[in-house]
Amino acid sequence: MIELEGVTKRFPGGALAVDDLSLSAPERAITVLVGPSGCGKTTTLRMINRMVDPTSGTIRIDGTDIHEMDPAQLRRGIGYVIQHGGLFPHHTVERNVAAVPLLLGEKSRTAFDRARELLERVGMDPALGRRYPSQLSGGQQQRVGVARALAADPPVMLMDEPFSAVDPVVREQLQDEFLRLQGELGKTIVMVTHDIDEAIKLGDHVAVLRTGGVLAQMATPRDLLASPADGFVADFLGKDRGYRALGFDAEEYPVHEELTVVIGTPVGTAGGSADSDGWVLVTDEERHPLGWARPADAEDAVTREDLALGGTLATVDGPLRGALDAALSSPSRRGVVVDDDGLLVGTCLATEVLEVIESRDRQQAPSGARP
Repeated sequence: MIELEGVTKRFPGGALAVDDLSLSAPERAITVLVGPSGCGKTTTLRMINRMVDPTSGTIRIDGTDIHEMDPAQLRRGIGYVIQHGGLFPHHTVERNVAAVPLLLGEKSRTAFDRARELLERVGMDPALGRRYPSQLSGGQQQRVGVARALAADPPVMLMDEPFSAVDPVVREQLQDEFLRLQGELGKTIVMVTHDIDEAIKLGDHVAVLRTGGVLAQMATPRDLLASPADGFVADFLGKDRGYRALGFDAEEYPVHEELTVVIGTPVGTAGGSADSDGWVLVTDEERHPLGWARPADAEDAVTREDLALGGTLATVDGPLRGALDAALSSPSRRGVVVDDDGLLVGTCLATEVLEVIESRDRQQAPSGARP
């Protein structure tokens, strides 16, 4: 666990970056610091590994005051990931990942074997290890940065906006990969971001800071969205926080069989209802959904490449937000519902998901309250 107690940082000249900050980052969980520019997020992160010393207050890792530790020894137990990866441009990718183990005296062969293993673990082809950072895409460089931070198997990781320098598609892929890795490794992580959506997606706990480094609220993403502490937090979360809160609710909603066509099957032989507004869902022979088509086009769908489902898929046991978004994004206005293996279960309408939400809210309303 990482604990900050009454931590203040005032820079020469009087600028107050962090003001009497107290919070705890639980063990084996992701704690995200989020807030507007100038709220002391990065300064707080840098104080944890003593790249910046606090003016006052105490920081402890697993009960030990970090100022009682040798700074070099402290940093050996902390992985650090920054924007743009922070890689050594004159070293190969493998050598970048192996850098810390080599500095710690690990044998070269062992360090490079570990580097190749970590590159694979973060979703990269180990063959890329022989390239230089300039020969990689931005997303690949960020993956290398994460691999390097993991190389010495640190119990603690600090991450300073690690995914902000890549495009939205790559960023989402990196976020998903990061969550998968955390599920396997269970590190104690403190992460900084300016993006509240990223904080909500990645954080087990989210600390919202005001300008001047004052803690406005710390809570789980669900509680933060449901009960912002004040107007500042509510405004920072945005006006669609109620919709985003549905991402934490997994409840049963109606799922219906719908008119589907297996690739290569004449439309006239397929059964199903007629309320899909003239659309049919094309699947493969194993019932993996491939995309929506008009009946007149469905028989030629074998060679069609424009059947992408995009954001129209939802899992049968997934959150209500996923089901609602899938339905609203679909050309047929029906979300495609699949099981954990990606096989078609059926479809759902947005109105049906909304009915589930309204029914739940009525049940949760205090006795005597207006519906």
